[in-house]
Amino acid sequence: MYKFILLYICILVRSHLGIDSMNRIKKVLKEQGRTQTWLAEKIGKSYVVVTNYCNNNSQPSIQVLTEISQILDVDVRELLVSTKNEN
Repeated sequence: MYKFILLYICILVRSHLGIDSMNRIKKVLKEQGRTQTWLAEKIGKSYVVVTNYCNNNSQPSIQVLTEISQILDVDVRELLVSTKNEN
């Protein structure tokens, strides 16, 4: 029961902060027509690890995130959610 409450709170907080519901890595992969399997092979991680990144079950280290941004040819900041309010 607590798991569901925590998940609900996370969804509310993300919604309140205006955070996209789709993970940024997942979004870029989709835009580029690439798969999580492809990315897993490129970074030398298992498909399960990349899937966990894409589903926000775990977060890559800064080093891995930098590697992912280089492989996807995007600025690393594109893979992060800004915490600064633009107002």
